[in-house]
Amino acid sequence: MPDRAPQPVDRQLPTEEARDLISLVREIAQREIAPHAAEEEEAGRFPRELFGLLSESGLLGLPYDSEHGGGDQPYEVYLQALEELAAARLTVGLGVSVHTLACHALANYGTKEQQVEHLPSMLGGGLLGAYCLSEPSSGSDAASLRTKAVRDGDEWVITGTKAWITHGGIADFYTVMARTGGEGSRGITAFLVPGDAEGLSAAAPEKKMGMKGSPTAQLHFDGVRVSDSRRLGEEGQGFAIALSALDSGRLGIAACAVGVAQAALDEAVAYATGRQQFGRPISDFQGLRFMLADMATQTEAGRALYLSAARLRDAGRPFSKQAAMAKLLCTDTAMKVTTDAVQILGGYGYTADFPTERYMREAKVLQIVEGTNQIQRMVIARHLAGPESR
Repeated sequence: MPDRAPQPVDRQLPTEEARDLISLVREIAQREIAPHAAEEEEAGRFPRELFGLLSESGLLGLPYDSEHGGGDQPYEVYLQALEELAAARLTVGLGVSVHTLACHALANYGTKEQQVEHLPSMLGGGLLGAYCLSEPSSGSDAASLRTKAVRDGDEWVITGTKAWITHGGIADFYTVMARTGGEGSRGITAFLVPGDAEGLSAAAPEKKMGMKGSPTAQLHFDGVRVSDSRRLGEEGQGFAIALSALDSGRLGIAACAVGVAQAALDEAVAYATGRQQFGRPISDFQGLRFMLADMATQTEAGRALYLSAARLRDAGRPFSKQAAMAKLLCTDTAMKVTTDAVQILGGYGYTADFPTERYMREAKVLQIVEGTNQIQRMVIARHLAGPESR
């Protein structure tokens, strides 16, 4: 079968600097990430040293202010860089998205003093972050979380368990939502917890269908003490901070999903144009040609939707509905495109000799994380028809 290299995505980028940035990301993806992706995923190996390289290259703080070590890039550009990373290996793309999510509370709600003290190392100092909202008994109903933070003088004592934490047990810092007041969303506060805090421990990583190289684990807070200087925002503001972060984070998931879909599409095109049956490439047969056309159209539509939402965000306009739409469409698209890619490769697509089976397994989790796609439909419907009747 001839080796047909995929053509780079033809991107509409706002500046020459952005074009140079995407070229850098592609170079790192092709040289440092893609060649090792299959082997490291199969071994369940997290590429911690690679995140050091991404930090040195300025890719862990792209959408944040350069004043604190960020890249000063609009979300429109940051998300396209994320898509390129996810196309090479979802563990890396999603890892960058989660790190960016973990920095959101401090970058947008922290005091100047907090930002000066912590942001430079978080954005460009080699640190890796994680975001702690979900718990064993509160997933979609995040406002019912039970992890408590009790004030003790100038400190807070955090006790409880967080679940489904990407980078759990290996992160250098955690943005943690904990209950400091009464029941409901108004009793939650955000904290910045160091990864080596006394009393903080991680369970064994979950054994997952896909993304085996990305550790997902429960975190146990057994009387973890943090100073009040690590409280982010006002007391009781944590849930609003969490929702604000998730709006942006959902765009990150959407971009990652499009990256996985694009990788699957590229693999399917390469196979279909090289595989000979009945004396000609199988891409000559109309049934497969139409599948490829649909896959390409769906992938491009997802990209256009997440970029449209990103441009709203960059313009300072409301984008919550569009973020939910992008997360919904792009992740459903990734699931459909990767499944079709396996079908096009036939028996080969079902083997680990080709990456399509990995793409399909990885796409599934994107329909679940940072708000299931059923939750996205609820968010969209509330924007259209108002809150549900009680």
